[in-house]
Amino acid sequence: MTVDVMTRLRDFYAAEAAYLTEGAEFEQMAAHLAPDVVMYQASSLPYGGEWHGHEGFRRFIAAMGDNWDGLWFDEQQFVSDRDRVVVYSRGRLRARRTGRTLETSLLQWISFRDGLITEFRPYYHDTSAVLAALTE
Repeated sequence: MTVDVMTRLRDFYAAEAAYLTEGAEFEQMAAHLAPDVVMYQASSLPYGGEWHGHEGFRRFIAAMGDNWDGLWFDEQQFVSDRDRVVVYSRGRLRARRTGRTLETSLLQWISFRDGLITEFRPYYHDTSAVLAALTE
């Protein structure tokens, strides 16, 4: 049975939110990720680089949590085909160390294989604004 990519993505987002805000098990989120998933982040960010596999994704989420203690989406739009989804997100993040809130947007290119997420490629509107919010 083929899993619809939008259903998979929405289920992943729900599991991610439960992990970040309710302390749900990482495995609930990982169930939506291919074993060889890759998260790509802009190298200029404190959590930049490539994060490989479930363990890499776990470390990425921890690095994000070290930098941000709040994330709210005010708008999301989705465009999908069989194996890819592009997500436009507009929202706010609150920096853990500075307490600053950043209002920003980003696009994510998310790829799937066999109904599982294989890669995330976020494109930030302004990485310098992200860094400014994180810098004391």
